[in-house]
Amino acid sequence: MQIKHLRHLTANTVSTDNCRTVVLVDDEKFYADLLAKLLTQNLECTVHVFDRPVDALTALPLLKPSVVVTDYHLPKINGLEFIRAATPLLPDAAFILNTGDNMPDYDDAVGQVPSLKSRLAKPFGWRELAREVIRVWPGANPPRLRRTTGGADASLG
Repeated sequence: MQIKHLRHLTANTVSTDNCRTVVLVDDEKFYADLLAKLLTQNLECTVHVFDRPVDALTALPLLKPSVVVTDYHLPKINGLEFIRAATPLLPDAAFILNTGDNMPDYDDAVGQVPSLKSRLAKPFGWRELAREVIRVWPGANPPRLRRTTGGADASLG
């Protein structure tokens, strides 16, 4: 399983290969761990989980994820502030914001933060998250769904 919880990250702990990487940032650790487990089981990518945005910001330049999924309600900063701080560290990454709030100002936020590519309204399942990760993946090589034990592709349906 390729779920990694990292608090103290150094260049020696990060693979420099060109693997597909997703970062999840959510202070609800159980929820983030569950999403990471489901994504890892069903998408061909490595998933790193952070429950503190400051730890994620420190690690992002070393991890170089293609997609970052963040909750809106985080300790000390909100998800939009996190994305604004992270974008200069990862200019090519796509960000997905998840929230249980209606966010009537979302359209304004997208205009101000071009790296914000999607918003997922809670509750959502792993299939919806996987669909969005694949859809917003920068470049032409997004992660693929893993095959099920029966040999058929896993369904996003």
